[in-house]
Amino acid sequence: MAIEITLLGTGTSAGVPMIGCDCPVCTSSDPRDRRDRPGAMIRYADSRGEQRTYLIDTTPDLRRQMIRHAVMRIDGVIYTHNHADHIFGIDDLRRFNAVMGRPIDVYAEPRVIEYLQATFRYIFDSADNINPSFVANLIAHPIGEGEPFELGGTAWQPLRLMHGRLPIFGYRIGGIAYCTDCSGIPPQTWPLLENLDVLVIDGLRYTHHPTHMSVDQALEVIEQVRPRRAYLTHIAHDIKHADLEPKLPEHVFLAYDGLTLQSDE
Repeated sequence: MAIEITLLGTGTSAGVPMIGCDCPVCTSSDPRDRRDRPGAMIRYADSRGEQRTYLIDTTPDLRRQMIRHAVMRIDGVIYTHNHADHIFGIDDLRRFNAVMGRPIDVYAEPRVIEYLQATFRYIFDSADNINPSFVANLIAHPIGEGEPFELGGTAWQPLRLMHGRLPIFGYRIGGIAYCTDCSGIPPQTWPLLENLDVLVIDGLRYTHHPTHMSVDQALEVIEQVRPRRAYLTHIAHDIKHADLEPKLPEHVFLAYDGLTLQSDE
């Protein structure tokens, strides 16, 4: 079964270009250097042959990302963690409620769901809103560490990652693993990264960062995991696409917004 991942955004929490910056990357004319906040879209056919579409995270750029890719329906949203650049597009899900005429299922570990419910009370406790308003209609589903769950007949494997001291989730779907916002991989996760077609992994910048992998750290992980192809994401304005891409190993690439990849697992 073919599984497709589209990288909706491959930048940092500030995006690229950054506000108030005139560095060579922020002023680059190369479209690959224009990076939205990080998120992904997964697509595959279910057991009845119907196309399913799932989002990993809802970035503040979600409206533009959905219009750019002409997305007409969403079958669910799966969250990695609760930082602003991964959740603050949640309001834009309401348009899919209107288009599809039904609620949207959202999946995250329990503490992330609790954060969403507290931060966006007007969505999850809409009956308490002072004025009637058009808000997203979401159904929250908790997921546990090491516990695969099924969406549209396909297994999703949560991958425990460390984002500095914060434990977060990446996800493996078939032969694709998406590991954004990570600085470390716990021992229990390494076996879950074996025999990958595609690994998408954090590669923030050239120098060390306390909560993200540097390019060299990401390359070390790729060397150990040995996926057939690997792509660096969550890229800061320190990296110019045309400068780094030719220097990477043969099977390693820089991701860019709108890149679509496929695994046949």
